[in-house]
Formats: sequence, structure tokens, C-alpha cells
Amino acid sequence: MQKRKLGNSNLEVSALGLGCMGMSMSYGPAGDKEEMIALLRAAVERGVTFFDTAEAYGPYTNEELLGEALAPLRDRVVIATKFGFNLDPQFDLKAERGSVGLDSRPEHIKQVAEASLKRLRTDVIDLFYQHRVDPDVPIEDVAGAVKDLIQEGKVKHFGLSEAGIQTIRRAHAVQPVTAVQSEYSLWTRDPEAELLATLEELGIGLVPFSPLGRGFLTGKINENTTFDSSDFRNILPRFTREARQANLALVDLLGTIAERKQATPAQIALAWLLAQKPWIVPIPGTRKLTRLDENLGAVELKLTSDDLREIDSDAAKITVQGARYNEQLLKLSGR
Repeated sequence: MQKRKLGNSNLEVSALGLGCMGMSMSYGPAGDKEEMIALLRAAVERGVTFFDTAEAYGPYTNEELLGEALAPLRDRVVIATKFGFNLDPQFDLKAERGSVGLDSRPEHIKQVAEASLKRLRTDVIDLFYQHRVDPDVPIEDVAGAVKDLIQEGKVKHFGLSEAGIQTIRRAHAVQPVTAVQSEYSLWTRDPEAELLATLEELGIGLVPFSPLGRGFLTGKINENTTFDSSDFRNILPRFTREARQANLALVDLLGTIAERKQATPAQIALAWLLAQKPWIVPIPGTRKLTRLDENLGAVELKLTSDDLREIDSDAAKITVQGARYNEQLLKLSGR
């Protein structure tokens, strides 16, 4: 497995990580615990060293899953988790009140760190992200709290998720940011506007989540696909039947390149991301060993400059239909 460094930091990880949220939530019922533990350990055996979770996933159960699965392999892996939500069961994360369930007060950050350490069965968190920017707490205070945790030896690296450019700069001035996590793929190219240049300037790595468009770019979803009632894609504008039908043009493009390269659409989508910058580390998620192996095959897939030009040229002619989030979720992004 090839390795990459996240920005100017000394944090070296596998070129592809594993996003673990879907094992516990969002994409239908949670996966079978023993099967997920076996999958996580299989990923390590295949060279994956970078695992992404959060206290909000489950909530809590995803961290517990990783803790159990990776404890025997702890010295071989980098675990990233996140803080920043109020997960009180009485607090509706979708409700229009307060800061929509956000809580990045320094005292709360430190409480979350202690709880996450226990669930992850470890004495240090390798990468601790603010899950979403909290407008009620100055980002300098957030960065300061994580700096304290780093000085105490409980955290190694600081990260931000879905943060805006100025927020990143302000945080980085207090405690160097190792990685920023944002949605980035062939159908969500927002980071290309300003984020990539800013991260390059500051020496910060990018960790794209949903690099396969929540499964859409694999070519396994079309306008007739139905999702489990608990699958959150049901509420996403980009996953309406009409949007899916229109967006298949992008999948067709990937399929054309894939056929020529004797690869799959998912592998082309991931290889394209890996080719954008050497400090980009995508974290596709899966519950299936076959999909894990398929995704990892993208690391060895080489797209030529001509391939990349063709993909960009043809993709530019396609207008992706539907917002990536609904209005409430969009309010939490890019602050």
C-alpha cells in the first residue's frame, strides 16, 4: 500500500483510508458487528492504516466498534475521530434551535476527548477533528482546547471538517491544522474554488469524504434504486429520482474511461481524486470486503495526463443536478 503525508505534518497514512460511519448509521441498518470487525481487520491486513470515525456516528457505537476491532492492531493504525455535536438524546440535531445541535465549547471538547479515548480503547487520538464549525464559539478557543489536549499527550493532530477558508486560517494560527475533511469527488468539486489553494499554501492535508458520491459514482445506483427507509440519501436533493436520472451522465463518463483502463467506475473516481494532489487521502466507506478490495485497486491505477484532461473536459459539460445536502445540513457546512 502506498503512503501519503497529510500536508506538512509528519502524519503518514495509507493513500486510501476507510470511512467507517456507514458501518453504524446513515446507509440503512447498522452492519453486523462481527462482520464489521472482520472487515476492519482485513483492511489493516491489506495495508490500510487510516480509519475515520466520530462520536456522532451511532452515536457512540462506531467508536466502540473501532475500539474493539483495532485495539489488537493499535500500533499499526491511525485513528481519526471528531467532536462538536451536542448528542444529548433530548436534543434534536435537525431542530431549528440553538446552533443546530453544535457544541464546541472548550470544556465540552475535553469531555468528548476523554469519552472517545475510552470507547476507542486507546491512550491517544491520532487526529481530532472539529466535526462542524460552531458559530457560537470562536475558532481560536476551539484550537486552543485541542492544543491543550495535544500538550497533555491525549491528541496528536488537529483537524477541521467542512470549515471555511477564514476559519481554517484563524485556527491554524493558534494550533497548526494537520488535515481538513470536506466532501470532494467528481460530482462535488467545491474545494477546487478556494480550499485546495489555501491548504497547499498552509501545508494542510485534505481528506475527502464521500469520494464515491455516497455510492452513486460506483455505477451501482440508478433512478430506479430504492433505499432503506432509514437511509439518509432519501432526504438528499441529489438523490431524488429525477436528479439520479440526470446525474447518470457522470457515471457513463466514468464507465467509458473504466472500460479502456480495465477498471471499474469507482476505481476511476478514486484514482482521479488521488491524482489531484499528493496530500489528498480519500476515505471511501464500505461494509463489503469485495468493495474494499475494489477501492484499494484504485491506488495502483495510473491515470495519464491525457486521461485526466479527458475526464475534466467531459465532466465540465455535465451539470450535476441537486444540492448535496438539504437546507438544514447545508447551514452546518463551509462556515
